[in-house]
Amino acid sequence: MLKRVFAAPDPGRVRLRFAARAVVGIGLAAAVCGLAGHSLPGAVTGGLAALLALFTVADPTVRGQAVTTALLPAVGLPVLAAAAVLHDVPVARDLAFLAVVGAGVYARRWGPRGHSLGVFAFMTFFVAQFLHAVPEQLPELSAAVLLSVLTAAAVRFGLWCYERRFPAAAAPAPTGGTGLARVTTRQAVQATAGAGFALVAGQLVSGQRWYWAVGATWWIFVNTASRGETLVRGFRRVLGTVLGIGLGLGIAAPLHGAALPTAALVAVSVFGIFYTAAVSYTWMMLWVTLLAESLYGLLGVLTPGLVALRLAETALGAAGAALAVLFVLPVTTHAVTDEWIQRSLHCVHACTAEAAARLAGTEGADPAPRVAELEQLLGRVRLSVAPLTHPLNPMRGRKGRARRVLALLDDCAREVRGLVAVAADPVASHDARLAAACWRVEAAVEALTTGRADRVGAAAARPPVAEPVLAHLHGLERALADLAEPLRTPPGSPLVGA
Repeated sequence: MLKRVFAAPDPGRVRLRFAARAVVGIGLAAAVCGLAGHSLPGAVTGGLAALLALFTVADPTVRGQAVTTALLPAVGLPVLAAAAVLHDVPVARDLAFLAVVGAGVYARRWGPRGHSLGVFAFMTFFVAQFLHAVPEQLPELSAAVLLSVLTAAAVRFGLWCYERRFPAAAAPAPTGGTGLARVTTRQAVQATAGAGFALVAGQLVSGQRWYWAVGATWWIFVNTASRGETLVRGFRRVLGTVLGIGLGLGIAAPLHGAALPTAALVAVSVFGIFYTAAVSYTWMMLWVTLLAESLYGLLGVLTPGLVALRLAETALGAAGAALAVLFVLPVTTHAVTDEWIQRSLHCVHACTAEAAARLAGTEGADPAPRVAELEQLLGRVRLSVAPLTHPLNPMRGRKGRARRVLALLDDCAREVRGLVAVAADPVASHDARLAAACWRVEAAVEALTTGRADRVGAAAARPPVAEPVLAHLHGLERALADLAEPLRTPPGSPLVGA
């Protein structure tokens, strides 16, 4: 698992920049709240608002990201007010929380912006429970949200706007259909049902920390689109929480809430969350748990009993999510898997075409953003087939087939990265054979993504070439030809099965 996190490809060092910028943005937001005279709860609220503004906003353009960021307070502040006003009315508070859960998941039908606003609304209600917010605190907490979102925006769009060159992470694309045929609608119903179970069960375990169970259910549903993905994500959330609790008891607890070392630990945890999010949900949850323990240390309430309660509530939340996806409008894996594999293959072709244009001297041709997009898409493929490749999956045939697909897609990505690296060389030139090789790549991708994998023949044996460009293109041709066998299925069947 360590190797997967730290050896994972990071084209353009996007993950490193993502994490480093988050530390700067959240640190500045907390500092601004402190300079404004806000209390510790205000600083915590502001820090969370900045974290969400930097973490969840994933529109494909910088302008779109700016619009979504500007809309965050418009969604979050009314939710914060409702949570504070309903603090002493448990039944109305619980019903409002479930309504926010359902609306937040349903909003994914509007793409990355809907997803971001839904997450921000949920987490605003959640932090109100975390801090036991009451109406008297609303002016301070609202000001903290506004200041922190503005600070995060200044960092993201002014101080450190690397998105001008590299795209944001690929967010789940809503699947078509109407009514309950739409995946986002089915997931909204599932998430509300799972959160309802978690809320009731969580309150039976703890009348003070029940919201942890609801939070676990919510985050298990984030960035998943099928029954299998959700079950695997629930397992990984519990595992990451267990590991984070163990690490926190050894690191956060001995600090006893000391300001400076705890602030340093918070910064490390934030970096870990952002750096590992794209490659390992288990590792991300480890850092989230360590961050939570650090904050509880600052608040002076961190005890072994509290972290044990967090684990129990997390397990209840995972159980709620599992029951919901198994018995409430279940969504199978195959359609989601097909979609992400096809998008990845189209991106392979786009990378190749852009690199060829760069070599031909086309002005403005830059394949680097496409490579970053390909890495994000491959991450989504890995997530969608995770139920098939999981060690506990008893279906060996499907497991082997899914692993073969992943390995060959990784081969495609490796050849594309090599091709793009060569294309970046200013002395590299266009070759007539390059156009023919690019055409063969395009034909192979078209056959694989239109259900005609049987028409992709074996890659022709070609003599070794000295030109690196052609060597990478021939390697890409071989990988695409080899993909035809595991993707070759009867008409109407899923590419990797589920």
